[in-house]
Amino acid sequence: MDNQKRENLLNLALDATEEERLKSVNLNVGYDPGEKTWELIVRYNGSLESLRDEGIRVDELAAGYAVLVVPESRIEQVSTMEQIVYIEKPKRLFFASNMARAASCLSTIQTSSGAGAGGAGTGGAGAGVISSLESGLTGKGVLVAVIDSGIDYFHPDFRNPDGTTRIGLLADQDRDRIYTREEINAALETGSRTSALALVPSTDPSGHGTAVAAIAAGNGREGNGVYRGVAYESELMVVKLGTPLTDSFPRTTQLMKALDLVVRRAQDMNRPLAVNISFGNTYGSHDGTSLLETFINDMSGIGRNVIVAGTGNEGTGAGHRAGSLVMGQEENAQLSIAPYETGMGVQLWKSYVDQFSIRLVTPSGEIIGPIDSRLGPQTLRYGGTQILIYYGKPSPFSRAQEVYFDFLPVRDYLDSGIWTFRLTPERIVTGRYDMWLPSRGILNPSTRFLRPVPETTLTIPSTAANVISVGAYDDSYRAYADFSGRGFTRQTGQVKPDLAAPGVDIVTARRGGGYEAVTGTSFAAPFVTGSAALLMQWGILQGNDPFLYGEKVKAYFTRGARHLPGYDVWPNERLGYGTLCVRDSLPLGNS
Repeated sequence: MDNQKRENLLNLALDATEEERLKSVNLNVGYDPGEKTWELIVRYNGSLESLRDEGIRVDELAAGYAVLVVPESRIEQVSTMEQIVYIEKPKRLFFASNMARAASCLSTIQTSSGAGAGGAGTGGAGAGVISSLESGLTGKGVLVAVIDSGIDYFHPDFRNPDGTTRIGLLADQDRDRIYTREEINAALETGSRTSALALVPSTDPSGHGTAVAAIAAGNGREGNGVYRGVAYESELMVVKLGTPLTDSFPRTTQLMKALDLVVRRAQDMNRPLAVNISFGNTYGSHDGTSLLETFINDMSGIGRNVIVAGTGNEGTGAGHRAGSLVMGQEENAQLSIAPYETGMGVQLWKSYVDQFSIRLVTPSGEIIGPIDSRLGPQTLRYGGTQILIYYGKPSPFSRAQEVYFDFLPVRDYLDSGIWTFRLTPERIVTGRYDMWLPSRGILNPSTRFLRPVPETTLTIPSTAANVISVGAYDDSYRAYADFSGRGFTRQTGQVKPDLAAPGVDIVTARRGGGYEAVTGTSFAAPFVTGSAALLMQWGILQGNDPFLYGEKVKAYFTRGARHLPGYDVWPNERLGYGTLCVRDSLPLGNS
């Protein structure tokens, strides 16, 4: 079942059996085996009313995108519709966090500016994030949207001095419900968590969203202002991403719906908006051309907003391999699959103009191939491992070609050991190839490429051109955090990350009350989100620059970024243009 309007992964998923899909890390995402329906992302022109008339669920988003729920038997029909431009399946999203120990001695890592705004208790980050008390910038009047795992709305850091909520909107996708400020206040007035949750039963199961929101916008009330976030007088908009019962991770479709909601609401309210995205995935060409990335780019042009995304924690994950092929030289890309691995996908991306054969060398030394390079799906088998392969085509939005390998267990586990992808050049123009594994969170620690390349390990959607992509550094040592996803983007070589922010041992609000130390680019991104709110307050609300949003905020941040010692080239793949310094980013007396 092959169609050029559909992405390669969707075509392979539709060609696979239901049993194969359910064993796969990627192929089953978006499929409901009970209803035999698919959730799909489409880009379209015109109207989709005819689909509604036929009973297909349609969630129209801004800028010509929509999320459909389509019976599998109807996908071919939908694909042939003239108004449908392109179709992708959803992908899982993974939070970019390494949850650290709970801090046992909080004062030792608090900023010297105390309650002033170093932001959630980092080791000296206050020098890089402007002292809000001195400048009068607190984020007041700006909306800060946190799209994440939810929020502990009972936590004092998200409440005003009179006990009322600072959250203007709480959208819970699991419950398909939007809670208003009035409803949250009514819940808080009950005086206990149990009673409050009876009225507004939205929670933060992982605590990730609570931690992120507090860094961007917490007011530090529980700690008497010691662990105050950046834009601590801003108004919060929170979207708890849905997690389907068959899948413990949210999907890209949930992110798109959430972003559509907060951008539209901010536009209706005529308020500037800073959006935080602290998660991503490794699937895609990493050049900004997926429907998720182009959607985010398009949303950045609606209203007055800034969209911020962390670059992920794949920097040392050994999940990326790259090289440059030349005629007459074979290249072996070795992949170690650990014992008890239950399944995984391997992406190989290349320029469509290049031609090279691919052979697989199994752990026992058996050579399979060369693999037929005809476009479309094919299947191989070795021992207890079945491999679904799809040779894709370029899309209307990208000249890259994908060859996708889905390793499935025949019974319980894959054949462990060293698998080698042997690449033999036949016609080479550019020679560049890239390979990615799934996010580290779903693989055994020993499943990895043997000669990994740490560059271009930033996660999607931080590869989108119009987001501010944020890496992490350790402010205590003024050093790059080696887990932080690195740039640049594939093919285009666009500078990503744009800059870095503190992301190691950040003290922030803990769900259930109190504070904890956390680590990851998840917690670097909200420093920039909160700081963007400060710049928009200064520019838009205080009348200094009514056009200070979008790419202009990024330009100010990159110009004001500070350089860490040990690097001769700026921008670079690890830290972009440097580390966040809001004080130097404000154009006070500068042209």
